Amino acid sequence: MSTEQYKPVPYDPELEPGLAAFLELVEQIPLRAGTILANRAHFATIIPPIEHIVGDRPVTVEDRTVPGPAGEPDIVLTIVRPHDLAPGAPAIYSIHGGGMVLGNRYFGIDGLIEEALLFGALGVSVEYRLAPEHPAPAAVEDCYAGLVWLAEHADELGVDTDRVVVTGASAGGGLSAGVSLLARDRGGPKIAGQGLLCPMLDDRNVTVSTRQYDGIGAWDRNNNDTAWDAILGPLRGTDQASPYQVPTRMVDLSGLPPAYIDVGAAETFRDEATEYALRIWATGGQAELHVWAGGYHGFSGFSPDAEVSRAAAATRLSWLRRILRSS
Repeated sequence: MSTEQYKPVPYDPELEPGLAAFLELVEQIPLRAGTILANRAHFATIIPPIEHIVGDRPVTVEDRTVPGPAGEPDIVLTIVRPHDLAPGAPAIYSIHGGGMVLGNRYFGIDGLIEEALLFGALGVSVEYRLAPEHPAPAAVEDCYAGLVWLAEHADELGVDTDRVVVTGASAGGGLSAGVSLLARDRGGPKIAGQGLLCPMLDDRNVTVSTRQYDGIGAWDRNNNDTAWDAILGPLRGTDQASPYQVPTRMVDLSGLPPAYIDVGAAETFRDEATEYALRIWATGGQAELHVWAGGYHGFSGFSPDAEVSRAAAATRLSWLRRILRSS
């Protein structure tokens, strides 16, 4: 394929100021093997204290230390409880992004709080171990352990186990897919739906979209290479890579909870996200796929007032409303 065929899809002009802000705030230091820790430290500075995130919204936020995977350290869950939460409430189990090398459970929790209030749901955000200190499958196993704890303590928490959604963006989207696979294969907790937002699903980095965004945009091909090298080490690109942390490696995508897959047309993860939806459909499974024209990675968060961002947000809330009502 010629270089010309890898010409990137242009960004929606209304999104370009938000993309510039993303790059200035989040990607000040190129993410490479030797800069992961520096990036992690910088990333931590852009996440406000939880008290500032909550503000005066009518929720109680508490941390719970719960058992991690067998033989591994405990993990911490942050639980968001609306003051008027009714018994038998749905739950939204949120997994943060950051390439599985950056971030913490407070990254993206503002949106979780909003959704907990909107749907009268318990919100749960999980702290998982990061690579390269903790390579695969540490992250996905931590996330699964937190979901198991949630299901086992549903009565105490006031949660309806038939209405639990697992969701996340970027790395969190990939881990949500992995948790859904683990729950299927281990006969684990029921998951009503998996919300995979601009999901990080494939370690191979060989799709057209990964090549279109090489040195361009938010979370480009080079960032992706750095993260997957850290996550998988020598197993990257081999059949030994865990299909739970690299969901596209899973041969069988049947029997999964309904998936919502949302991605920008102008980003690295476009093609792997689209392929994942196609493979779910091929098994007779349920997937709702949205590829947003001109959208960069994470566009709806950094360009919330753009027309396409408002459409993306409304569409995702529509899916959540349908899943939580029908489960």
